[in-house]
Amino acid sequence: MFGLFKSSRVRADLSFIGVDMHSHLLPGLDDGLKTIEDTIAYVKELHALGYEKLICTPHILSDVHPNSPSTILPRLDEVRQALAAHNVPVKVDAAAEYMIDHEFEQTIKRGDKLLTFGKNYILIEMSYLAPSPNMDQVIFDLRVAGLQPIVAHPERYNYYHMQFNQYERLRGMGCMLQVNLLSLSGYYGKPVKKAAERLIAEGMIDFIGTDMHHANHLNATKSFVTHKDFYKLFKNTLLKNRMLLD
Repeated sequence: MFGLFKSSRVRADLSFIGVDMHSHLLPGLDDGLKTIEDTIAYVKELHALGYEKLICTPHILSDVHPNSPSTILPRLDEVRQALAAHNVPVKVDAAAEYMIDHEFEQTIKRGDKLLTFGKNYILIEMSYLAPSPNMDQVIFDLRVAGLQPIVAHPERYNYYHMQFNQYERLRGMGCMLQVNLLSLSGYYGKPVKKAAERLIAEGMIDFIGTDMHHANHLNATKSFVTHKDFYKLFKNTLLKNRMLLD
């Protein structure tokens, strides 16, 4: 029995992902990490798992997390300086996770600066309670602006679980999809796990992200990525994360 248990475990190695493009590691900006000391510790832990670059994506949600380039970029500079002082050899960049709401739609229409990563990627999300009524318009506006929308954690939108064609529709509109690593562990429940696995099996996932917020996420990630089954899920999947290394 114990031999079987041991055989299901492997050394954690996320170098095949290389870049985490969804996290909340910049301190004091949203519901993620709170102190720069925490940020340094978490970056070290993620580097030990095999990550070479971390793209931090604080929430931008009007009234709740009213972030902007003017709050995010200075904090990024502080984190980079702290990591350099501690000789942590990880590249850190920043963008944002934009909630699709009325304010975001107006931000696009005004031509305000948007935080992107890679050549033209922008991370967007919806409420877990209901789809954003202006989703189609926002996607259209982003595409017209020359940006490539990536829908964050689509597997966590329970209202799509019985409407799988909605995922296909998003891709048909020009969106890429990003699954949360912990969704595959069952961390958010069995229905979310099932949806994530199906999206991967059908070749619909472009990126995987940690969506790291706190200690529970970190500890669950460190445990899950020692399971062989995690790596088997990506045997025939071509993730685009490592394309973001440059």
